[in-house]
Amino acid sequence: DLGLMAMSYGDVYVAQVAMGYSDVKTLRAFIEAESYPGTSIIIAYSHCIAHGIPMEKGFEQQKKAVLSGAWPVYRYDPRRLEKGLNPLQLDYKEPSLPIEEYMYNEVRFRALRQIHPEIAARLLKEAQKEAIRRWNFYEQLASLDYSWAKEA
Repeated sequence: DLGLMAMSYGDVYVAQVAMGYSDVKTLRAFIEAESYPGTSIIIAYSHCIAHGIPMEKGFEQQKKAVLSGAWPVYRYDPRRLEKGLNPLQLDYKEPSLPIEEYMYNEVRFRALRQIHPEIAARLLKEAQKEAIRRWNFYEQLASLDYSWAKEA
């Protein structure tokens, strides 16, 4: 988890975005990252033709990735600590779309299902569990109380 690794430094602005999910939140992340007086990292979902989806459907696929929980969307801004606020803000909600509705739109996932259906079914269940586990983990991190960090 590249974003989590960068957040662990504590002084790096980190955002994970998907323009197809929310262009406003994506733009906000870029503006915040640009204004941050230190290192900034933006991890952006980028669909590609190799995924086997028509490029005009790319933003729809990005939205499905976020709604399924496969692609968390968040911003981590260390400046929020000065106000006693949690630096992590989740820009997505609990997964609401079955992960297979995201995954099986793409050739890379459909191919495995065609070649090894049993393995694909097992991996799909694991991916669904992982999306929920990741949501719960990030939600816990985003709900931590940082009022102690407020500068006097």
